[in-house]
Amino acid sequence: MHSVLPLSFPDEPRGELDRAIAVLMTTAERVMTTQGRLRALLHAVQTVVGDIDLPTVLTRVVEAAVELVDAEYGAIGVVSPDGTSLDEFIHVGVDEDAAALIGHLPRGRGVLGALLADPRPIRMPHIGDDARAVGFPAHHPPMDSFLGVPVRVREEVFGNLYLTNRRGGVFSAEDEELLDALATTAGFAIQNARLFEEARLRERWMAAASQLSSALLSTPPHGAFDLIAGRVSDVSRAAVVAIVTASESEGEARVAAWRGPDEITIHPRVQTAQTFAAPALVDGERVVVRASEGTTDDPLRVNARDSAGSSVAVPLRSRLRSWGAIIVSRSPGEKAFSEVDAEVLANLALQASIALELADARAEQQRTILAEDRARIARDLHDHVIQQLFGAEMTLLSVAAALPEGSRRHQIQEATDHVDLAISQIRTIVFALSSKDATSVRHRIIDSVAAASGTLLRTPSIRFGGPVDHIVGGQLADDLVAAVTELLSNSIRHADADSISLEVTVGDDALSLVVVDDGKGMGDTSRRSGLKNLQDRAVAHGGTLQILSGPTGTRAHWSVLIGSESEVGA
Repeated sequence: MHSVLPLSFPDEPRGELDRAIAVLMTTAERVMTTQGRLRALLHAVQTVVGDIDLPTVLTRVVEAAVELVDAEYGAIGVVSPDGTSLDEFIHVGVDEDAAALIGHLPRGRGVLGALLADPRPIRMPHIGDDARAVGFPAHHPPMDSFLGVPVRVREEVFGNLYLTNRRGGVFSAEDEELLDALATTAGFAIQNARLFEEARLRERWMAAASQLSSALLSTPPHGAFDLIAGRVSDVSRAAVVAIVTASESEGEARVAAWRGPDEITIHPRVQTAQTFAAPALVDGERVVVRASEGTTDDPLRVNARDSAGSSVAVPLRSRLRSWGAIIVSRSPGEKAFSEVDAEVLANLALQASIALELADARAEQQRTILAEDRARIARDLHDHVIQQLFGAEMTLLSVAAALPEGSRRHQIQEATDHVDLAISQIRTIVFALSSKDATSVRHRIIDSVAAASGTLLRTPSIRFGGPVDHIVGGQLADDLVAAVTELLSNSIRHADADSISLEVTVGDDALSLVVVDDGKGMGDTSRRSGLKNLQDRAVAHGGTLQILSGPTGTRAHWSVLIGSESEVGA
């Protein structure tokens, strides 16, 4: 019986076969790995394009990039409109507590800034060895290997993808190719998300503009700017909103309305040439500025030398008139305003300006109708009421003359004195009602008294002495009306008065307002902010405020000097 011997091959052919099998297995592994990474890329692409909300898309892009190249940390930095820094920085891998300890997010310096200057992929095994590295802030996690690629939207660099600390080694050329492919797809997804976000932004501002226009048509002129500032603040969610108008003094601008932090104090008047909003105020051009370096206590950036977050100013003007400008500012570190932001704000400002113009025309029409009604009432008072009172006074005087001494002649005399006073007051009202200017000082005082005395049983009496409308104007007129309103309010609310009289007198060089009531006194007036304000207004015109108050009544005397041009009416 013969034994079977095992087959044997020469050593050299067997070695070649082993090497061929090894190469085949390595190639197969590479193919499988490549297929796996391609599937991972496809999954990443599907993840990125699965939403149209821009913040969500950006976060998904970073998450997909981190998973695709097996990185420990990832981020996408959104490039500012001028391309010099990063407006937003969305990161993955650093927890919230660590991010809070680090503080402010990167703005695009060092290696991150290299992609801003030259938007081409950067791959390095050790980021700290690069000459452009500027180090990490305190509490920042250690980072070594680095891969960065630009994200383009319509051939424009939207931002950059940054990946660090690849697990198991350094980033490869294949990682770079995969990340570049993902960035290309992300660009299309970001473009769609931006278009959707812009559409929602325009829709929100169009709705706000429509609501604001309707509200302005029924808003008193003195509350229009405040209404605009409030609505813009609600829609923009900005840190500060202000309405700036041209001041009476040439070259100055005045802050007419403000929405922002209560602790921020701004100057009510600024030099127009120094504010960044000058082109909007003077030339009707919108202005968009980025944040300056450094810090400031004035995020409004009214003064061009101040620094704050990004700001935009748009003109508040229609075809026929300019009201001023709307200024909107974000806090330092927030995303800068884009041209789309400025455009939608400018459209709202234009519609608001048209509404202001329509409201002004409607108010002028109402003033004309009111002036005609007042003129008719004045004629009736003069032609009928005064004549009837005068006839009654003559009759009383005749009766008094026929009565013997010691009878009721003194009572009849008192009655005739009251008739005289009534005639004087009616003549004062007739004179005011006869004025064609419904915004004259007399009209404003009469309207203020009527508005404040709705709860009184008897309407306060008003007497004017001297050419009030011809002498008092400008800031002094505003201060006088404010004094009337405040003193009336004190008599009604604090003194609980039933009878109140007002007398406004203009002399050669002084204006006097006297308010007398029969109330119980105003008590301690030292803590009344309103009276302090009146005192300050009087002092500003070289005058004083004197109050004599007791249990049987109060006499307030507000007097100022007349002389400066701003105090003289036209």
